[in-house]
Amino acid sequence: MKALSIRQPWAWLIISGGKDIENRTWHTKFRGRFLVHAASGMTRREFLAAFDFMACRGIKPPFPVPPDNLLRGGVIGSVELIDSVDHSESPWYMGEKGFVLRDPKPLPFVPMKGRLGFFDVPDEVLV
Repeated sequence: MKALSIRQPWAWLIISGGKDIENRTWHTKFRGRFLVHAASGMTRREFLAAFDFMACRGIKPPFPVPPDNLLRGGVIGSVELIDSVDHSESPWYMGEKGFVLRDPKPLPFVPMKGRLGFFDVPDEVLV
């Protein structure tokens, strides 16, 4: 299955907070379900910047954990990618390009290294 590394807290927001766009600088032809890999890096500044972004756009998702408790360095769920767009009316859109997402599903945490772009994860790793 394909996976995409996403920094926290954005990865958590996709799986549990209603984030329906993943902002990128590139388009993809890939469509379908992929694993959300929470990247291992996240600074306190990045965490607070996500709150500033949400506050400026009136987004109020639940945030049940402090930044130090967000899972990092592994798969946290899956989501379906249905389109790659140049513009979106979603309040989550802020990039040059956006991957339109739907149907997030949390999964038990599976630690693994991430990579740039979409990468393959063998099915047996997720069992």
